[in-house]
Amino acid sequence: MSRPTSPEGDPGAQESLCRGMRPTSASWFRPQIRARTRFFDDQVMGAISTGISQVVVCGAGYDDRGLRFRTTGVRFFELDHPATQVDKARRLRAIGPDSTGLALAPIDFRVDDVCSALIGCGHDAGRPSLFICEGLLVYLDQPTCSRLLGGLRSRAAPGSTLAVSLAVHRAGASSDAVAAAANARRPSGRSEPWRTILPLDAHLALLERAGWRVERTVDAADLDDEAVTGRTQLVTAVSGPGGSGSSGLHWGQGGL
Repeated sequence: MSRPTSPEGDPGAQESLCRGMRPTSASWFRPQIRARTRFFDDQVMGAISTGISQVVVCGAGYDDRGLRFRTTGVRFFELDHPATQVDKARRLRAIGPDSTGLALAPIDFRVDDVCSALIGCGHDAGRPSLFICEGLLVYLDQPTCSRLLGGLRSRAAPGSTLAVSLAVHRAGASSDAVAAAANARRPSGRSEPWRTILPLDAHLALLERAGWRVERTVDAADLDDEAVTGRTQLVTAVSGPGGSGSSGLHWGQGGL
């Protein structure tokens, strides 16, 4: 897919980082990925354009935004499992891009403290940040999701934003049954199961209990004609006490 880049960024970073990897065979999931990618790319570009100088990517994997959207004065903090971070660091050294402003922090979200990880890699809790959880929460159980979101909130200076993708299902369905059915059709369903798939209202309540005030939601299907409706919600929230749930404002109405 065609993706934007910053004036200082590397438009070929993703291809370089993933050289030698096998593309996914899950064609049914690609439209959701395209929609997610557009959404989070826009979040990063919007944050940088408004002067936010810290972007925290949780569960970063082989995300290339720290290279694609490289901008003087902006720091990217990438958090992921230690094994993934070791391999990504090796790949970064091999392709030799300018990784100034990019910090890799090893963390196992199931057992490690996100605040300690951010402090260790130089994140400044006194300055606003964009926090990204793209395709991450679905892999974590609900208590871990709550700890992570609460930890990010504690590092969020006024003016910070959380952008998150949520795996959702229709109200009234069994969340356990939905997750079991989804994992049954995924090749990695046993080794890397999806754990948190909830109705949208339950997801938004989890965010607000962690201290995030939900501002906007959009269905991935609104961003890609081939994406399935009601599977992935893309949400932005701001740091602040409490909240009254979704404001009813959608990116499709306000302009992504």
